[in-house]
Amino acid sequence: MAPVLALGILLPSGASALSIGAYAAAPTDTRLLADGECQYPSKPLEAKPWSLQRVLLDELWQKSTGKGVTVAVIDSGVDKENPQLGPALTIGGKDYFNPAGQGTDDTNGHGTMAAGIIAARPGERLTPKLDTGFVGIAPDALILPIRQNGGDEATKGNELTLADAINFAVNLPDIHVGVINISQDTEGDRAPGGELREAVRHAIEDKGVVVVAAAGNSGDKENRDTWPASYPGVLAVGASDRNNERAPFSQNKPYVGVMAPGVDMWSTVPKGGHCLGNGTSFSAPYVAGVVALIRAQHPSYTPAQVVTLIEQTAQRAAPGSLPGVGWGVVDPLRALNTSTVPGKAPVPDPVVDRSTEVVHVEPLSYGPTRAEKDRRKASVVLFLALGVTVMVICGAVVIRDARKRGTAS
Repeated sequence: MAPVLALGILLPSGASALSIGAYAAAPTDTRLLADGECQYPSKPLEAKPWSLQRVLLDELWQKSTGKGVTVAVIDSGVDKENPQLGPALTIGGKDYFNPAGQGTDDTNGHGTMAAGIIAARPGERLTPKLDTGFVGIAPDALILPIRQNGGDEATKGNELTLADAINFAVNLPDIHVGVINISQDTEGDRAPGGELREAVRHAIEDKGVVVVAAAGNSGDKENRDTWPASYPGVLAVGASDRNNERAPFSQNKPYVGVMAPGVDMWSTVPKGGHCLGNGTSFSAPYVAGVVALIRAQHPSYTPAQVVTLIEQTAQRAAPGSLPGVGWGVVDPLRALNTSTVPGKAPVPDPVVDRSTEVVHVEPLSYGPTRAEKDRRKASVVLFLALGVTVMVICGAVVIRDARKRGTAS
């Protein structure tokens, strides 16, 4: 499991600090990524990662590519120098630690990875072309970068700055944000104050924005409650592995709505290239990308309908929702292939009640008795004996006739 990177402290004002999931990756080239093992710029990943191999991307993108949808990534910033992300960034972002910035500096790398999973451009579209199998799940969606939680002492976010970042994203006059991805949560077990809850409610209910949040990475330890993932209306995302099982570190909580790939996740890093990571921080943007596809395909759907569609079409082994698992593992193609207009909440799969079924049983038939079996055997033996006797007699007659003919000649 990737360790949780604490990016905040309890501030004097009483606002809870925030944490974002750190990640482990193989060292590559020149620069160590903050509190991780990934260096950047890194080498491009040539192969297609497993999280994309499980999706028929060509068929998916015939339905939607996320074009026209803007996803706000509230994180450590999104690096504009990564060639797969530069074309995806929209102007107008915000940097809470640099008034002159627009959220396009990322000294930690966490936000750049999250954004890449959502909307990294295909390598063949770039000039020059990039030989890589990695691409975002919604390759035509736009990213609004908001640098709100950076990772060092000078760039620690808290619940108040997160609330302000949400309000900033949904109230821009010239940019309509359809999705917000939040791959961070408050530290400790204390629930945040009312500002964060109200910002989330305002985004969902007043502005019609789908809010996607990481469920958290302490499932195999303290398994604490996390915010904003546990707020009503938020689509909380847990991490699944290659076998569609819940990753041990993923929060085992009833507010988890769905799971998405969160183990061995490749994505973009600052300055170029890709690194490997683990955590619900990378499961959430996978689902945020699917939300962008749905919003482009069905722009009239409400946030509740979008969430319902994702949960209802998830791959699951149980009829309904389970703690830590939710409704199952997100299925992008099934979600986009569904023509039925979703309701406000998912419903469990129907369970067949076999207790009232009428079972038709054929009447019993009795087998032969021992005496009948003996008589049948005797008949068979007698028949065989008669057959042998007839064959012997016929053979004797043939031999006798043959001898007579020989004597006569």
